[in-house]
Amino acid sequence: MIISASYKTDIPALYGDWFRARRAAGHATVRNVWNGKDFRVSLRDEDCSAFVFWTRNPAPFRDELDRTAQRHPFTVQFTVNGNPRWLERAVPARADAVEELNRISARFGPDAAVWRYDPVLLTDDTPASWHVDNFTRIADAVAGATNEVVVSFARIYRKTRRNLDRACAMHRHQWQGPPDSQRTDLAAALQDRAGERGITLSLCAQPDLIAAGKGEGITFTPARCIDVARLNRVAAHFGIADVTARTKGPREGCLCAESRDIGAYDTCSHGCVYCYAVSDPDAARRHQRAHRPDAESLHPETVSAP
Repeated sequence: MIISASYKTDIPALYGDWFRARRAAGHATVRNVWNGKDFRVSLRDEDCSAFVFWTRNPAPFRDELDRTAQRHPFTVQFTVNGNPRWLERAVPARADAVEELNRISARFGPDAAVWRYDPVLLTDDTPASWHVDNFTRIADAVAGATNEVVVSFARIYRKTRRNLDRACAMHRHQWQGPPDSQRTDLAAALQDRAGERGITLSLCAQPDLIAAGKGEGITFTPARCIDVARLNRVAAHFGIADVTARTKGPREGCLCAESRDIGAYDTCSHGCVYCYAVSDPDAARRHQRAHRPDAESLHPETVSAP
C-alpha cells in the first residue's frame, strides 16, 4: 500500500519522532473521520510500496527521507506559497523553503520534489496580480529542481470562513471568493509562467475550473498528487521495485492512486488561516506541543499528554 503522510497534517515538520517510532513499531492507528472508529495501518517494509510526504518544512525529516530511499520510492508534496505572515503564521520563509526544495531535488532527483502553490487565496493584500508576481519569483527559484507545480484555489468551508474572518478582522484585510472567470484567468497566467520555466502546472481536484478553462479554449491538466507514474520514475532513480495501485481518490475530481493516510485533522500548528484541516488553530498548537511520540495515533485524543 502507498502510505500518505499526510494531507491532514505536516508529519515531516511536526511529527517526525512519532513517524520514526511508528515505523519501528510497524504500524500506526488512524481514526476514521466518518464513523469515529480506529483502524490499524501497517508500516512494515514488506507492506508498504511507496510513501508520499506532504509538508511545508521537510528539513527536520532529512534523515527519514534518506532511510526511506533505501527501500521505497517516495515523493515530497512541498507547499511553498510565500504568503504574508498574517495568512501563514509559522511556516518557513520563502527563501528557506526554496532552498530545501532544491536540496531534495539534488539529493533524490527532480521527480521526488513536487512544488505545491496551494491553495490560492485572494485578498486585498494578495490580489491576482500579487499571486502572478509571487508565483513567478518562486518558479524562477525552483526551475530545474521540480517539473510540476500543483495549484488549487481555496475551498471555503464553514471552519475556514470562521478562521479567515477572524484573521481579516484582526489585520484589517478582506478576503474574496473570486468568480470563475477570475480563477480561470489567474490559473492560465500561472500556467504560462510555469511553462516558460519548464514546469508543468496541474490543478488539484478542480474539475469545475478545468471545465471552465476548456470553454475558454484553455487546457488545464488535472493533478495526480499520489502519482504511480511519478513514483515509478523515482523508483528507477533509486534502483528499487516499481509500484502498482489503482486510481481511487478520496474526493470528487481527485485522480490520486489508492493510499492510506496516517495523519489526523486538527493537529497542525503552522497557523495557516485558510487551512481546511484545522478547525481551531489555537487548539491545534496545544495538541502539537503536547503530543506524545509513543502514541499509536496522531488523533488529538491520543496526541495530548494525559
